[in-house]
Amino acid sequence: MSQKIIPIEYDKFYHIYNQAVSRENLFREKANYEYFLKQYDKYIEPIAETFAWCLMPNHFHILVRIKEENEIDRMNLPITVRVVNPDSDYSNIKIKQPSKYFSDLFNSYTQAYNKKYNRSGTLFKRPFRRIWVDNEKYYKNLVIYIHNNPVHHGFMESIIEYPWTSYLTVCSERPTKLLRKEVLNWFGDIDNFVFLHKNEDNNNGIEKYLID
Repeated sequence: MSQKIIPIEYDKFYHIYNQAVSRENLFREKANYEYFLKQYDKYIEPIAETFAWCLMPNHFHILVRIKEENEIDRMNLPITVRVVNPDSDYSNIKIKQPSKYFSDLFNSYTQAYNKKYNRSGTLFKRPFRRIWVDNEKYYKNLVIYIHNNPVHHGFMESIIEYPWTSYLTVCSERPTKLLRKEVLNWFGDIDNFVFLHKNEDNNNGIEKYLID
C-alpha cells in the first residue's frame, strides 16, 4: 500500500512504523531488542511521549505524541558536540526537526547492528513510515492493535506471552516513562484495558491508521 510521506510536526500524535530491508530481521536476539530500546530512550524520549510500542523480529510499531517545542528539555537532547563548560546555557542548542531524531535512532542502531553481525549497508527501509492520528477516537484502538501485533502475525497465541511490547508495562505498577496513566484513562481502568485486548473486535473505521 502506497503512502504519502507527511512531515512530523510538534504536538501531534503519530503511528510510527518501520521494517527491515530485503526481508531481513531487525532483531536476532534479546540483546538487539534491549539495545534498540536503549537508543530509543536516548533519541526519542526527549522529544516525544510514548503511549504504545511493539518490537517484532522484522518490524515495529509505536504510538507517540511529539512534544511541543517549549516542552523539550534541551539538556536531555542527544548532542554530538562535547560541552566543555558544564555550566553552559543549553537554551541555545537548536532543536532539529522531529523526524531527524528518528533517523538518528535508526542510523545509530544500524551502525551497532552491522558491526555486531559483520554486515554493511542499510537495515531499515527508507523513508520510515508514519501516519498522523488526528482523531482521539482511534488512540485506544491503535494501542490494542499495536499490542496484539505478535498475535496477528502468529508469533504467540496470547498477548501476555510476548515480552517486547508495552502491554505488560501498562499492566504493571513499575516506574516507566511510558504514558501509562493517560493510556489507562483512554480505557477507563485496567480491567477494561485487559478485557478489550482479549476481545479485540474494534477496528471500526480504523483501517487508515493501520499498517502491516
